[in-house]
Amino acid sequence: MYLTPEIKKEFFKKYGKSEKDTGSPEAQIALFTYRIQHLTEHLKKHKHDYSTERALIKLVGKRRRHLDYLKKVDIERYRKIIKELGLRK
Repeated sequence: MYLTPEIKKEFFKKYGKSEKDTGSPEAQIALFTYRIQHLTEHLKKHKHDYSTERALIKLVGKRRRHLDYLKKVDIERYRKIIKELGLRK
């Protein structure tokens, strides 16, 4: 499995406040970005996997909503996470 509990803990430790901080927007966005990258690579090999394509589109929308929330609440945290993950609008 590509997303083990150890990988999740590392994301939460790096982007959240602690290893147990699973709810912060930064940690969620980082985890979504990792999953999006994985699904994108999968779809490059399997072009006709429409259920994965749908899941990817839903995940991108969810990440976008989290980014919009973070931008509305604290623009500095938004800019920091965008820069760290290499995302751009």
